[in-house]
Amino acid sequence: MREVVIIEGVRSAVGRRKGMFAETRPDELAALVLEELVARAGVQKGMVEDVILGCVSQVGEQGGNVARTAALIAGFPDYVPGVTIDRQCGSSQQAVHFGAQAILAGDMEIVIAGGVESMTRVPMFSNMQGAKPSGKLTAQYEIINQGLSAERISEKWGFTREQLDAYAVESHKRAQRAIDNGFYEKEIAAIPVESENGEKRLVSVDEGPRPGTTMEVLAGLKTVFQENGVITAGNASQMSDGASAVLLMSREKADELGLQPKARIIARSVVGSDPTLMLTGPIAATKKVLEKAKLEIGDMDRYEVNEAFAPVPLAWLVETGGDPEKLNVNGGAIALGHPLGATGTKLMVSLLHELERSGGRYGLLAICEGMGMANATIIERL
Repeated sequence: MREVVIIEGVRSAVGRRKGMFAETRPDELAALVLEELVARAGVQKGMVEDVILGCVSQVGEQGGNVARTAALIAGFPDYVPGVTIDRQCGSSQQAVHFGAQAILAGDMEIVIAGGVESMTRVPMFSNMQGAKPSGKLTAQYEIINQGLSAERISEKWGFTREQLDAYAVESHKRAQRAIDNGFYEKEIAAIPVESENGEKRLVSVDEGPRPGTTMEVLAGLKTVFQENGVITAGNASQMSDGASAVLLMSREKADELGLQPKARIIARSVVGSDPTLMLTGPIAATKKVLEKAKLEIGDMDRYEVNEAFAPVPLAWLVETGGDPEKLNVNGGAIALGHPLGATGTKLMVSLLHELERSGGRYGLLAICEGMGMANATIIERL
């Protein structure tokens, strides 16, 4: 039976919205990550059979199939195709799934899966052009803002503002500890940037974490979505800019080329969930992927569950019986940021490196997605 392995993974640092990547085009940022990926893997660009990138706001500099334009900018031969997909926040994780499926089917041997998002240069919802949901949709479902979904999840699971803020403080602490100890250095490609005044420099450190984040600081923030609610900017993910990618290959091709894979993909799942609560999908996706892999949550050494809002991973822990000490051990999107289309492979790259650092065997990645969906992936370190 064919097996899909991950040869290499790399990401940019994640920039704050209007931060270090404010002057960097997303197609060019993605191109730099693609170049670094194949260079680290030691494969020729022309060997890649498809470039699949996730991107949510596919308009402006992210329009016109950014996967194709990024590959061309990166100097891939013109016969290497590219396609851009949108499964909301899980777009690049879905890119991994599609790439793996193409390899398993025997259609391809080598695929790049990744994603990019500049929430500075292409603001969230700009692709919607002010359009409202169809009346035929709203007649069937209550369509609300994700922040209100997070409020409802908090209410349903009984999470207090203090619990959410405490989770957010821990996310910043873990992220800052990871940066201070150099845990992220190997996975990040140094990206050249130029400021408005023409100053040039290389950036390779995530911009999001705030060392001064305390319970007292977060307690002073106003709620964003509901006057008497619990969700603030402090316990929600940051709007961010970034790009990431992994190189997928059949095990046979890796052996033929003499390459040592970092991990193999054990199982994949994707589910739909309640489009009103919207953010609960990772619970069902996790249960489904564990069943597919014939494994249990206790078999996982590390898990990355995207911190879209603090109640998302907290509810996931309650419903899956996961261990908080294995969850987002080096911080999550509350501290590090959430560049929508890039987050899936950004977390995959971090999971790969954390398994290597810790000597763990199995890793699980799950991401909630807009309109009520989620992907989950289990990998095994090799």
